[in-house]
Amino acid sequence: MTPGIEARAAGAMYGLAIGDALGMPTQSLPRARIVELYGELLDGLHPAPPDQPLAAGMPAGAVTDDTEQALLLARLVVEGNGTVDAPELARRLIAWEDDLRARGSLDLLGPSTKRALDELLAGGDITRTGRYGTTNGAAMRIAPVGIATPSSDPALLLDRVVTASAPTHNTGLALSAAAAVAAAVSAGVDGATVPEAVAAAIDAASLAASRGYWVAGADVATRIAWSTSLTAPPSPTAGPAAAAAPDPAAAAAPDPAAVAVLVHDLVGTSLASQESVPAAFAVLSAFPDDPWLVVRLAASLGGDTDTIAAIAGAVAGACHGIDAFPTDVRRTVAEVNDLDLESLARDLLEVRRG
Repeated sequence: MTPGIEARAAGAMYGLAIGDALGMPTQSLPRARIVELYGELLDGLHPAPPDQPLAAGMPAGAVTDDTEQALLLARLVVEGNGTVDAPELARRLIAWEDDLRARGSLDLLGPSTKRALDELLAGGDITRTGRYGTTNGAAMRIAPVGIATPSSDPALLLDRVVTASAPTHNTGLALSAAAAVAAAVSAGVDGATVPEAVAAAIDAASLAASRGYWVAGADVATRIAWSTSLTAPPSPTAGPAAAAAPDPAAAAAPDPAAVAVLVHDLVGTSLASQESVPAAFAVLSAFPDDPWLVVRLAASLGGDTDTIAAIAGAVAGACHGIDAFPTDVRRTVAEVNDLDLESLARDLLEVRRG
């Protein structure tokens, strides 16, 4: 049965949180170490190992800054009826980091966000503080903007992405990455398939590339198109020869371990927007009909696994709905982090409906 819009909106929020929680114990670890600890593919939620550089001691199912910042942004989106108050976003991010530090967390603000907020605290101009922001902090938290904005209005979507991102990530690279994620989530909530959501992401990234400050770096839209072409399974009906004599093997899903190596070695899994966001879409394109596999594989890549899995999970959940993820996993993530994601998703849909 095709999931309704409420299930898709909730799926986006749960996909984000589940992907984040899966990537919590593997974040910042090399792929080889992840394979040593968990095998080629994570089988589910795990606590952080004692030597985890950012999350030591965190229990299985705990989320990181990706989900916490997305929730912070979601509440601002609801409060502003779709429009994020940029100075208030900055104030809440600063307060959030202070709270994390008080809790003893090492998983604090990313480099772009930290630099921008330090400048703001020193009296900097909020229209310029994000001019060095090139990493994926805006993309990791932007999914609520996609839930709250219909895909039928790409100009509105882009304006909301820029407003929500510019205080910390006001560069063409980061805005392209955030726009790609928001557009894919928005399309999914409206009923798009994963390939259709990927196409929406590429279009939005291309439009956003001219916004904000220019910085040197690979074009995000081009990188998403390229990375997804590497991993998308071949169509069994592609070409006249295939139509005449379809080969069942041609339609077989790729091997997850092979996809992980390909994405890790060629696409890249660092904090850079032009690596981690295309990596998320590459994993999505490899397994467009299996969100649970997508988030487990994204969390197994190495590098910035929590962010890559959170982005991939948000898009997969938007396209497939909340029931695409195991009930026990959803329950664990909600209970461990005291989350009410379905209620927040409904509030974001009310903004979407205007």
